Amino acid sequence: MERLTNFFTSIMKKYLPDPFVFAIGLTILTFILALIIEDISFLNLTTSWGDGFWDLLAFTTQMAVILAMGYVLATAPITDRFLNKIASMVHTPKTAIIVATLVGGIGSYLNWGFGLVIGGIIAKKLALKVKGVHYPLIIAAAYSGFTFYGLGLSASIPILISTPGHFLEENMGLIALTETIFSLPMIITAIFLLITLPLFNAMLHPKDPKNVKEIDPALHSDAKKLKVNVLEENTFANKLNNSRILSYLIGGLGIVYVIIHFVNGKSLDLNILNFIILFVGIILLGTPAKYTEHLSDGIKTVSGIILQFPFYAGIMAIMAASGLVDTIAKVFVDISTQHSLPFWGLISSFFINFFAPSAGGHWAVQGPFMIDAAKALGASLGETSMSVMLGNAWNDLVQPFWILPALALSRLKLKDIMGFLVMIMFYVGIVYIVATLAWSYLG
Repeated sequence: MERLTNFFTSIMKKYLPDPFVFAIGLTILTFILALIIEDISFLNLTTSWGDGFWDLLAFTTQMAVILAMGYVLATAPITDRFLNKIASMVHTPKTAIIVATLVGGIGSYLNWGFGLVIGGIIAKKLALKVKGVHYPLIIAAAYSGFTFYGLGLSASIPILISTPGHFLEENMGLIALTETIFSLPMIITAIFLLITLPLFNAMLHPKDPKNVKEIDPALHSDAKKLKVNVLEENTFANKLNNSRILSYLIGGLGIVYVIIHFVNGKSLDLNILNFIILFVGIILLGTPAKYTEHLSDGIKTVSGIILQFPFYAGIMAIMAASGLVDTIAKVFVDISTQHSLPFWGLISSFFINFFAPSAGGHWAVQGPFMIDAAKALGASLGETSMSVMLGNAWNDLVQPFWILPALALSRLKLKDIMGFLVMIMFYVGIVYIVATLAWSYLG
């Protein structure tokens, strides 16, 4: 296993470009495929690309907000003390890898933005504390927990199709969460993966100390900058900035709204998730000044996403306008049966996610075709939808887009951790394939 990991790591270091270059290359590749396969003119394709470039602007903002505010939650004093307590109980490199995977996985199951950040933070803490930890691996292990979001409370597709008014409601109706993420097969899959993935990641740790690359403490000092506000300490404005009363009042008002939201029967969606994260963060940080300070640090982790999301929106526009996504999906659907459709949905979703790494946007281009196929073949709509979600979460392990926050926190390059993520991708793929087939054929 170590030789195989070293092989993939060597390949990635030689040939894998930075994430932004990857996005540019993927744009060019999509252009070429659409021109050759779909017989669409260059001018029409260019127009579709440019017109769609900002189609996900609102969604980009939602993603940036959930990550930045997730950072605030993950760095709140109570969370920091909890993570320090966990780190203090870890003493060996393999245990550190296991703990980083668990924290990233459980965090992502609860909320993907929170998990992305808290996983990276605990990985850094453990790397600084435990001697002999291979730094690229522990960052990759923490990030691998991100795959749990596809099985968890913020899984975009299951939440979307359970929400009244979603764009496919007339075609498929509402699919309850008990038929997707809260179904028995998916709960069993989540538990199995939560037990085995940390152990698999620990097995990837280099045995030879010469191959271990430890963290450089000088690059990750948590020393706080001294602030000189002596002249402002007693001013009225400074008292307001540091007022706990204001934070608790507005935070309490936010929590009351959340309660009213769910009491009125409204569903969980990205907007209410962001709302919860915002006001819980305000309460946990205690003062407006502390919240804005932590948020400004969190914004640094989302700069790559703000830059790259429009490029992926453009790629998705090319695929939708040219019919390329239908062609890709149709190849798999044409060989499907009632029971095998979810499996081929998983596989096709994995490949489509390279071009459309946003689950919501991904579903917008693949969902209609998959649901029509499911209805024609008599396949379960819930299983088919969930297979697309799992394919998305599976591919995210090696899709460079969502790795950006982990890279920002760790100060590593994509090529440093991708070799490990390829190995993890193979293992998670086996788990998801077996789970999907068992669900389809055994019920």
